[in-house]
Amino acid sequence: MLSKKTKYGLKALTFIARSGSDMPVQVGEIARSEQIPQKFLESILLSLRKTGILGSKKGKHGGYYLRKDPSEVLMTEVMRVLEGPIAMVPCVSLNFYEKCDDCPDENLCSVNKLMIQVRDSTLEVFKNTTLKDLSDR
Repeated sequence: MLSKKTKYGLKALTFIARSGSDMPVQVGEIARSEQIPQKFLESILLSLRKTGILGSKKGKHGGYYLRKDPSEVLMTEVMRVLEGPIAMVPCVSLNFYEKCDDCPDENLCSVNKLMIQVRDSTLEVFKNTTLKDLSDR
């Protein structure tokens, strides 16, 4: 299931992309418009800033802005920042692989085979979806 952190992060990024302005968007404006608790939103936006998806500016006209064009912000990057590994189980993760304790042979494991298909299908959607795609809807 998608966490609230990820859901709110996607809503905030889409709001910023739709603003269509070079001016930073204030946290309070995003929080009010998208009905997101402001303190929670601040921590989400900070995570996105630390990874370079967003930039921020302090001061009276401060706020957050996209560091790249929305068409260059892939959902794989956003999902990994906000949600963590894309794979549902660690034994099929491309970036966070861990062997399962209860599985003697991954090559014979039916769960592993199924989860590889789920991971690959999910990655295909995320790799082919950008922030622009979300903000155009």
